[in-house]
Amino acid sequence: MVQGKAIIIGNSDGIGLVLTLELLNRRWRINGFSRSPSPVTHNAYSHTVIPVDDEDFFSILKSAIEKEPADLCVYCAGIGEMLDLSNMKDEEKIFEVNLVGMVKAVSCVIPQMVNEGSGHFIGLSSMADEILAPDSPSYSASKAGFSNYLEGLALAVRPMGVSITNIRFGFVDTKMAKGTFFPFMMSTKEAVGHLIKCIEKRPVRYSAPLIMIPVVKILGIVNRMKTIL
Repeated sequence: MVQGKAIIIGNSDGIGLVLTLELLNRRWRINGFSRSPSPVTHNAYSHTVIPVDDEDFFSILKSAIEKEPADLCVYCAGIGEMLDLSNMKDEEKIFEVNLVGMVKAVSCVIPQMVNEGSGHFIGLSSMADEILAPDSPSYSASKAGFSNYLEGLALAVRPMGVSITNIRFGFVDTKMAKGTFFPFMMSTKEAVGHLIKCIEKRPVRYSAPLIMIPVVKILGIVNRMKTIL
């Protein structure tokens, strides 16, 4: 028996791929969207290759939802680059993928869910949403917008029977991790374990690992103090 129908955006690798495989094992039917082909072959899986910053992403996703409404939509797409002051061409793209792409997905999915009075949208944010990050300001700023928008929207749709969850991870062992120091890094399998809990419990905000929360708060205070000294 099919457990539900899910759309997973950004699932050709990393957390999105591991989540796809886990949900297929749990008998979900899944429609995946990503900028790269998917390695998944399964009779309950279909895939569309399209980047979230493509001008046709909204219309293609909307068409797919109209054909088959989803019970669950998970936005896993995300990029991050270290700041290069000699060439800042990637800065705009980081906002396009991390924030604008998510808003496009929400704009497609949520009206359908509200109309049906049910559904769950999950977005993968980051604990970096709380800090000023001089080495990657576009990433932390895009995630700040991501978290604030999703959590505000969650309160708006809750009375309509629709759930929205903003998941804030620390470091996860994917190609997104950049730098040399990754305290309390999780595997993608551990991250998906947290995602499954969120699918079951539907919190508005979920942060993991918990041990990273005070680390992030201290770093955030230190960096903000530098702006007034």
